[in-house]
Amino acid sequence: MSATIIDGKAAAEEVREQVREKVAAFADRHGRSPGLVGVQVGDDPASEIYQKRKAEAAEGVGMISRRVVLPAETTQAELDAVLDDLNADDAVDGVLVQLPVPDQLSESHIAARIHPDKDVDGFGAANLGRLVRGEPAPVPCTPQGVMYMLDRHEIPIEGANAVVVGRSLIVGKPQALLLTARSATVTVAHSRTRDLPALCRTADILVAAVGRPEMIRGDWIKPGAAVIDVGINRTDDGLVGDVADAEAREVAGWLTPVPGGVGPMTIAFLLSNTVEAAERRLGASEQE
Repeated sequence: MSATIIDGKAAAEEVREQVREKVAAFADRHGRSPGLVGVQVGDDPASEIYQKRKAEAAEGVGMISRRVVLPAETTQAELDAVLDDLNADDAVDGVLVQLPVPDQLSESHIAARIHPDKDVDGFGAANLGRLVRGEPAPVPCTPQGVMYMLDRHEIPIEGANAVVVGRSLIVGKPQALLLTARSATVTVAHSRTRDLPALCRTADILVAAVGRPEMIRGDWIKPGAAVIDVGINRTDDGLVGDVADAEAREVAGWLTPVPGGVGPMTIAFLLSNTVEAAERRLGASEQE
């Protein structure tokens, strides 16, 4: 058996094309394009790269993109003031703060400070609560991308046994909620799960989001399973995922590569969340 490789770049371009069409239609109706602002605190090189990519992607689909770069010593009160200004700016539809932030800043406080209607990362408590309730809201981008790829390859979700390895608010927990909403039977596991290999072997859909290089071995995988590798780990040998790729290719039915798998989907759905946030905001104001 050799796994079908899920091409995240091709899937992401499909999503971007859909977003381009929505952005053009939004601009025709409202006389402006959706606006996305990325806030970065400090000059971490990886954050700089991510922010630049997000800004270029937003401009590539016709959005108005702006970056705010603050000194590494920025206080919580100073960042709060910046976020309050962005919350109040009607030309801004989406706000994201690049993580991680310096130690003096609180990620949970930041997530709460961004207005829920502009929280295009979907990390705030209000939007995570809406996800739990199944109400319309921005959903964290990476889990959305995973669901899109599963659907694109017509991988059965209803009734499937799904194991999500990782319990973060960014991927693991929202991923489990999205799979549950589609009637999969979901187990959330992690590095301390007893006999994790045996549990993984029960999965028709295995999502690896634990942040440990090549932790998931080939003999942990059920033959024919869909394996979604969310991990991006920098090693001496380059970028690797949470799954041992060469081993997994011999067992899995479908597999996302690293790089070129889930990664491109995350930015694509950030753009999708932004245009949908713009549509919800303008739609609500028109009804007032």
